[in-house]
Amino acid sequence: MMLPGWRQWLFALKISGAALLALGIALWVDLPRPYWAMATVYITMQPLSGATRSKALYRVVGTLIGVAMAVVLVPPLVNAPEVLTLALALWTAGCLYLSLLDRSPRAYLFMLAGYTAALIGFPAVTSPETIFDTAVSRAEEITLGILCASLVASLVFPEPVGPVLAARVGAWLKEAGRWTGDVLSRVGEEPATRARRLRLAAEAAEIDALSTHLAYDTSAQSRAAPLVQLLRGRMLMLLPVLSSLADRIAALNDLSGLTPDLRRLLADVEAWSAADAPAVEADALLARIEAADRPLSPHTSWAALVRASLIDRLRELVAIGRDCRALQDGIARGDGALREPLAYAGEFGGRAPRHRDHGMALRSALGVFLAIVACVVVWIATAWPDGATAAMMGAVLCCLFATQDDPAPAILSFATWTGIAAAAIGVLLFGVMPLVHDFVSLALVLAPALVLCGLLMTSPKTLPVGLALGVNGNALLAIQDRYTSEFGAYVNSGIALVGGIWLAAIVTRLVRSVGAEHGARRLVAASRADLARAARRRGHGDRAAFAHLMLDRLGLLVPRLAASGPDSDLARIDTLAALRVGMNLVSLRRARHGLPPEAVAPLDAALDGVAGHYEGPRGPAPDDLLRRIDVALASVEASGGPGRRDALLGLVGLRRALFPEAPPPGAALPAREAA
Repeated sequence: MMLPGWRQWLFALKISGAALLALGIALWVDLPRPYWAMATVYITMQPLSGATRSKALYRVVGTLIGVAMAVVLVPPLVNAPEVLTLALALWTAGCLYLSLLDRSPRAYLFMLAGYTAALIGFPAVTSPETIFDTAVSRAEEITLGILCASLVASLVFPEPVGPVLAARVGAWLKEAGRWTGDVLSRVGEEPATRARRLRLAAEAAEIDALSTHLAYDTSAQSRAAPLVQLLRGRMLMLLPVLSSLADRIAALNDLSGLTPDLRRLLADVEAWSAADAPAVEADALLARIEAADRPLSPHTSWAALVRASLIDRLRELVAIGRDCRALQDGIARGDGALREPLAYAGEFGGRAPRHRDHGMALRSALGVFLAIVACVVVWIATAWPDGATAAMMGAVLCCLFATQDDPAPAILSFATWTGIAAAAIGVLLFGVMPLVHDFVSLALVLAPALVLCGLLMTSPKTLPVGLALGVNGNALLAIQDRYTSEFGAYVNSGIALVGGIWLAAIVTRLVRSVGAEHGARRLVAASRADLARAARRRGHGDRAAFAHLMLDRLGLLVPRLAASGPDSDLARIDTLAALRVGMNLVSLRRARHGLPPEAVAPLDAALDGVAGHYEGPRGPAPDDLLRRIDVALASVEASGGPGRRDALLGLVGLRRALFPEAPPPGAALPAREAA
């Protein structure tokens, strides 16, 4: 086990200091429940100061919305507990649904608006006449905790997002450069290497999530946030381009079409990709690639088509690589300016679409709704004095872990550590706290436990433990301006906390838990549905937007495929090949508008065949689809029009992605070596 480094110790000291600052201010201004401010610090604070600030505003706004909703719902419905329960449960479920669809820092606004109403509404049912005062106090306490976390994160040895992001981008591009070298030098890949390459999609998604905090950062790179978005688009486009390039090189090698001049060109591109060369060398390479391109004659060979497709991919590789270097340089300088124009300035300018799973968001919303109802039913049936605490915890836990495929294990772990915290806090509360008489001695007593919670939060493996101890430990400690603890009430409160979490876990297990493999299958099904839609539509397509959406799903899919295990049939899915199919479909949709009618009909028949394949069950593409693609190739080859070249190369890419082992087309396009 590795000992914490100085960064981990720094974060632990900062979060414990922010918690004590929030507690001190709350006691000074005589807030009713100062421990809410302490617990909020542990929910809010992040190791990176920009991430803390980016979430702080949304948390404050979400808290105020939740407070307002509690004030609106509780007084008129307090005499109808069933209706009030349904109203609060529906509100929390609806907010969680919106939060899961958003997938940005703004998601915290919806989540906080949801469970804050439950946090305030359920305890207020026994004294509805004080709901406004209670709501104002909770808003003040929670906002105080958020502000203290943001203040300490920003002023005390801040850890900016910019340098971390720049380092992650550099490491990503370095790994992509190694893949480029392997592709161009025709080095075979081991399964472990292929898995590492596929991780690039997931890492690009992580970089994108990190970049959302950059605008709130204090580093020099904060002005470069637009450049990061542009860079991410090119990073993602590198994946299908490299996959296609590897396929074309292998196919052309099998056809004995890698001529000496083409081999030299590949070697020069490989040398350029490995060196930190100026932009002028990229321009010279692009000129050589352009010169190596050959017009497609009316009776072109299959090898010539593959060669032309390879040249196109090389052109894209160098242009995207040139853009990546320019953008990386602008991000590292932090001035937000570019010293040279970009090759794909228009294509990557829009906001990238994201995958949204409405079905799982609805299941999560149903889970939190039923968990709240179950807790309230137990509360009413048993006349449990602390039943409101159970209902609150059911709402909070279902929301906090809703992004996981199976939240139940994390919720149960949270319950276990909450129980441990209850036992430890009991010793502190009844054995040590009676001896505390001022804030200095209180801070000295609390500091070791608060620092320990912060240290646990610095590791992904122990983060849930630190969060459970930091949040629920402070709630159980329930520090007031004077010592008023009573053992029976403490035990009842601890049981309510753990009981509410257990009820949330049981309901989640019954309603929401699906597992990583189920999540992976949903992502695969969504991608197949999009591929079918792309094949059916006849309008112009946005290639960059389509690639963004598919690669966003790929980033979500990779960790789920790893969790599914090698025995799953999902392990045999060639995710990058499916992405290449989508990119070629978008190219074909564009190209068909420039073809004569006699070529459009067979092309549409091939596209309909692709749509039928992806609308059906998962499996190998049928031979009839191969025949349709070959007929379309022959028809487009014999046609004219401005869309001919793009249509031919799109069909070549489609054929290679769907039928990589198929022999070259027969009579329609005889296989012969490119002249």
